[in-house]
Amino acid sequence: MRLLRNRPTPPAPAEPGDALATAEGLHVRLGSREVLQGIDVTVRAGEVLALVGPNGAGKSTLLGALAADVAAVGGVVRIHGRPAAEWSSAELALRRAVLPQSASLSFPFAVEDVVRMGRAPWAAVAPDDDDRAVAEAMRQTEVAAFASRPFGALSGGERARVALARVLAQRAPLLLLDEPTAALDLRHQELVLRVCRERARAGDAVVVVLHDLGLAAAYAHRVAVLRAGRVAADGAPEEVFDGRLLSEVYDQPVEVFPHPRTGALLVNPERRNL
Repeated sequence: MRLLRNRPTPPAPAEPGDALATAEGLHVRLGSREVLQGIDVTVRAGEVLALVGPNGAGKSTLLGALAADVAAVGGVVRIHGRPAAEWSSAELALRRAVLPQSASLSFPFAVEDVVRMGRAPWAAVAPDDDDRAVAEAMRQTEVAAFASRPFGALSGGERARVALARVLAQRAPLLLLDEPTAALDLRHQELVLRVCRERARAGDAVVVVLHDLGLAAAYAHRVAVLRAGRVAADGAPEEVFDGRLLSEVYDQPVEVFPHPRTGALLVNPERRNL
């Protein structure tokens, strides 16, 4: 007898400001170390939330917990209003897409095939949209020109953009991106953050781990500053990017000032005795 399985149901469209992911009193332990200690954070539709902080602050762990890929020892993570553990893997894949820090493949897939992997969650739901979603994702990340090249033959920056294209092709309303600009040149760093803003403008929620505070100031609607597993500040960049706070968090003198021509917020380390 053939068993029939329920098809996963795509999420309903979110309204601007809807909470697509929340962490409430979140504690995460990795080995003997408590990496996150009572984190409260909300990710809303229509905004880009940047997670910033020094190495070891817990940014990637928080991203993994919001993706339901890292288990909590205390508190709860909710995705689309429901505790993350209550979603099946198929339902989660329709609701959130995750870009890890590094992308590697064991087989010589072509770039377009790698991007098309992002459509796997939709195979039983809306396969007719695959070609359009793949083409749009490759256009946004500027990888269409080498769609037929093997993924393994690409530079590190090109691989990073292909990996992002795969995530975009998934068309989940919650995007969780771990250091998407780390391997990219200046032009493509700006490109990636513009894509994040475009997705937020279209109604998605985007969480992005960044080390570049200037990029966070320019593109994030909201910033959560992490320090030693806790949230030191959470709010709009102009509210939380304070020279004194950032200097304490990073143990490095930091200055925050307006651009002399545009007035945009600039964040730079202080450099003395050069």
